[in-house]
Amino acid sequence: MGIIFSRQCEYALQAILHLASQPRDSMTSIRELAAKLDIPYHFLAKILQSLATKGILNSQRGPAGGFALSKPPEEINLISVVEAIDGLAISNQCVLGFPECGGSNPCALHHQWGDIREAVQKMLMNKSIAKLSRETRLSRT
Repeated sequence: MGIIFSRQCEYALQAILHLASQPRDSMTSIRELAAKLDIPYHFLAKILQSLATKGILNSQRGPAGGFALSKPPEEINLISVVEAIDGLAISNQCVLGFPECGGSNPCALHHQWGDIREAVQKMLMNKSIAKLSRETRLSRT
C-alpha cells in the first residue's frame, strides 16, 4: 500500500494512465491491462467497473469490448479518480487516525499534516491525467 492512496487507487491510476496512452475511443480489455500492468485480473476488473460506474471510464462488452476513458485525458483530474476509489477521506482524516483530532483538539502532527494535506489536494485538483501521462513518459525516457 502506498503512503497516501490505497493499492486499489494506485492500480486505478496506473490503468487510467495506460488508457490515456491509447488511441481515443479504442477499447482495451481487462486481460490486456492486467498483463501489461501486472495487476490481478479480478481485482482490476472490480476497479475498472467502479470507475465506469462513476463515469470516468466507458465500458463495452463482447469480443471487441473493454474499457476506454469517457472523456479526453485533459478533462480528467486526479482528484476525480481518487474520489471514485478512495473517497476524499484524505482531506479530513487525522494522519495518526485519531477520530477526535481537529482544530480544537489537535494531535501532535495536526498542523503539519494540514499543510501537507492542502498541498496534496491542490496537486490532485490541478493535475490532469494528460499532464501526468506526459510527465510520466518524460521521466521514463
